[in-house]
Amino acid sequence: MRSLPSLIIAVILTAYWGRVVRLVYKTRKNTGHGANFAPPEPVGRLLRFIWIPLVGIWILHPYITAFTATDHLPRPLRPLFLSAGLSWSAAAVAAMALAGTLICWKKMGKSWRMGIDPAEKTQLIFTGPYAYVRHPIYALSSLLMLATLAAVPSPLMLAAAATHLLLLQWEARREENHLAAHHGQSYLDYCRQVGRFLPRSLHPYQPGTAANVASR
Repeated sequence: MRSLPSLIIAVILTAYWGRVVRLVYKTRKNTGHGANFAPPEPVGRLLRFIWIPLVGIWILHPYITAFTATDHLPRPLRPLFLSAGLSWSAAAVAAMALAGTLICWKKMGKSWRMGIDPAEKTQLIFTGPYAYVRHPIYALSSLLMLATLAAVPSPLMLAAAATHLLLLQWEARREENHLAAHHGQSYLDYCRQVGRFLPRSLHPYQPGTAANVASR
């Protein structure tokens, strides 16, 4: 084995995306549709043709790096630099990101979705991590990708990270427009007081008499 931190991150990513597949299956079993894994709207379907191969690269690259000597890797897979301390720190951050995401998935419950269905109105949640950040799952996914890049800093992983982070930014804004259209002023008030990816305040959001809302 060439890099234990890379292997740890690879296992974390396998657990992360394996849980996503499990949630899709569970949602399909309970509701008859797969949590918008294949979204009904065309932009969402198009994005899947980018995101699915990207996730494959994200998972497989750390496995390849963990078991292959650097000088044996193709140039796009070859790390630009290696630091044991940084790699181990990245593995620790990745583990924390997975743990935080598990909490967010549990809080989302039946409202968890992977994409947008313009005709669907899910329950929204203002509690737990969502009382501090509008898109905690996306924020933690960004952190998990950056941790992977720190441990496996190759040109290919850099390209994958840049694409993933940009798509998350775009998808977050698309979801906010969808939620505002369905939930109106209560969601707009929430957006004004709670940061998109980072908390604006250490005090949790208080929705008052509004119904609980969830934003992924």
